[in-house]
Amino acid sequence: MAPSSEKQQQEKKKACIIDGKAIAQTIRSEITTEVKLLSQKYGMVPGLAVVLVGSRKDSQSYVNLKRKACVEVGIKSFNVDIPEQVSEAELIAKVHELNANPDVHGILVQLPLPSHIVEENVMNEISIEKDVDGLHPMNIGKLAMKGRDPLFQPCGPKACLELLSQSGISVKGKRAVVIGRSNIVGLPVSLLLLKADATVTIVHSHTPGLESIIREADIVISAAGKAHLIKGDWIKLAAAVIDVGTNAVADPRHRTGYRPVGDVDFDQVCEVAGWETPVPGGVGPMTIAMLLRNTFDGAKRKMEQ
Repeated sequence: MAPSSEKQQQEKKKACIIDGKAIAQTIRSEITTEVKLLSQKYGMVPGLAVVLVGSRKDSQSYVNLKRKACVEVGIKSFNVDIPEQVSEAELIAKVHELNANPDVHGILVQLPLPSHIVEENVMNEISIEKDVDGLHPMNIGKLAMKGRDPLFQPCGPKACLELLSQSGISVKGKRAVVIGRSNIVGLPVSLLLLKADATVTIVHSHTPGLESIIREADIVISAAGKAHLIKGDWIKLAAAVIDVGTNAVADPRHRTGYRPVGDVDFDQVCEVAGWETPVPGGVGPMTIAMLLRNTFDGAKRKMEQ
């Protein structure tokens, strides 16, 4: 259980582990109930099309998790598997087909795409009303503007804020540092923190004095993609640390020969932080839960029109 107040947590010696898997399961249970009610009222269920191009093992693994999650909560999964040699025009035509399908309320094109396809050209063609990944320029643009709200927030960044909220951690007035500036996590999560009234600093590979900046933060969100980058002495006492990184490190004890670790040196940071997400079992399960939430919300919005 999360502590009832931040003051209580500061009295602890070790970080409270934010159990993303458990929080995600609670949200998925809520969505399951909501999908049933929506189906009873309108005679249809939300539909999510997950488009997989090629046969990358990591992409296949991520897509299978998303498709399985849909089935578990009652969302209809439209499985679109396309050969790697597909042309950009053919892929865009498939996106247009999904845009026109009234049974599809969300479209997710699994990234990365093969090198001969310009990702931006494909992503721009997804209907903004079905952009459940929240990465369409119109949705990101609204996220960046004061007083505007996107139809969908990007799933990973939304997961980070939800983990903080569910753990009783207030963002308002806090100093937050985001490590990484990608379009998928770093940039949008900084915008979400700003909307939540945090004071936000983004740091990256060209930022001088990285450690001293991070040490000032009440909230640290790392999406750097570098194993064990963040050390214990980089973290302010009782800070909240959200680790978005998933990095493979060699480990002969594991069946695959490697194991996933985060950007954060978990054991070191656990001695200093107030809260910390593990890898795996932190942001990952919540990201899928937020995808399901976005799909449900998009379907509900469409059915109620």
